[in-house]
Amino acid sequence: MFVAAHRRLRFHYAWVVLGVTFLVMLITAGTRAAPSVMLVPLQTSFGWNLASISGALSLNLALFGLMGPFAAAAMQHFGLRRTVLSALGALAVAVACSAWMRHSWQMWLIWGLVVGGATGVTAMTLGAVVVNRWFVARRGLAMGLLTASSATGQLVFLPGLAYIAEHFGWRPVIWTVAGGAAIVIPLVYALMPEQPATLGLPRFGEAADAATLAQTPRGNPIAMAFATLREAAKVREFWLLFFSFFICGATTNGYIGTFFIAMCGDHGLTPVQGAGILASMGALDLLGTTLSGWLSDRYSSRKLLFGYYALRGLALIYLPYSFGMGDTGLSVFALFYGLDWVATVPPTVRLTHDVFGSARAPIVFGWVVAGHQIGAAFAALTGGIMRADFGTYTVCTIAFGALGLVASVLVLRIRGSAGPAALAAG
Repeated sequence: MFVAAHRRLRFHYAWVVLGVTFLVMLITAGTRAAPSVMLVPLQTSFGWNLASISGALSLNLALFGLMGPFAAAAMQHFGLRRTVLSALGALAVAVACSAWMRHSWQMWLIWGLVVGGATGVTAMTLGAVVVNRWFVARRGLAMGLLTASSATGQLVFLPGLAYIAEHFGWRPVIWTVAGGAAIVIPLVYALMPEQPATLGLPRFGEAADAATLAQTPRGNPIAMAFATLREAAKVREFWLLFFSFFICGATTNGYIGTFFIAMCGDHGLTPVQGAGILASMGALDLLGTTLSGWLSDRYSSRKLLFGYYALRGLALIYLPYSFGMGDTGLSVFALFYGLDWVATVPPTVRLTHDVFGSARAPIVFGWVVAGHQIGAAFAALTGGIMRADFGTYTVCTIAFGALGLVASVLVLRIRGSAGPAALAAG
């Protein structure tokens, strides 16, 4: 089926795979956005406190990242297509089952454990693997487009999910998200071959006679992931990438992605209004992250990351004061924060590839993503606790803004094109 489809196209099949991967990552983003509109309805329906729900979401965020290196290793061992199909199937079934939740431990089990693990397979690490397998040229642009799918997921899903939750309750939100995950399964099955050589093609931007099956490392996926971590941990650049991406996760989906709608509620905005602002930031990030990918093909990734983290930190420090400035204040925050939301991903992927080489980069990036989501889990837990203790999000927001400024300094110490020969295979 893949060969027949390829022969009818006038462009490289890599762009078809990129489009399918974009849809998978879009659905993943929509699934992960759903809990933010269910926070208040779940508290109202079951009397669950915010700390308990935040704990389940913290587990979700942690597993979302920790699955990255093991997902990359599983894609090498079991195959990309089979791994993605398994994750999507588990995601659709688990989300659908959560419509029958009655106790908070079920939230931890389904949305924390299963959904967190499954979405970890179908998010940033998947994008890095696909770009590494299918592209030589335009890697930054391709990764920028895939990363932008998380912004598009917010744009497409959040306002609608918030409207459904407000007018019909949280269970219809569940059915909508589960249906979205189920829809992309046949597309992956029909349109995503294992690698370009399956079609007799080179990677995009590679010489026409280079269509050979890639020799990817084989072995136990868990052992492969930990062996790569042991080697990468000896390199200073790994820790700089890891901790800067920890701050990236803390300052985006961990804090703003989890609490922004609730924060807006503290200032008199409805959930639909808060979701609308998040959606506008998602639309801006679609532009910003795609542009970031284009820029990372042409300019220093270290300098780009310095600018992105500094801008994000300043935007967060400004956020608590923006609520007192009316629509203009929030609009300014949405503009600058939205353009920067996940613009950090393309240059981080580029630096990981430059330092560790194409053979190791997907698994190493998986560990860097683990740092991102550990940071997100830390922010989700800390934000809930600090809101309960202080009665406001202001202190926590400014603290995370300061962390953004710390990250801007860390990334300048990364050597963008240097790395140990032992890891630079490929």
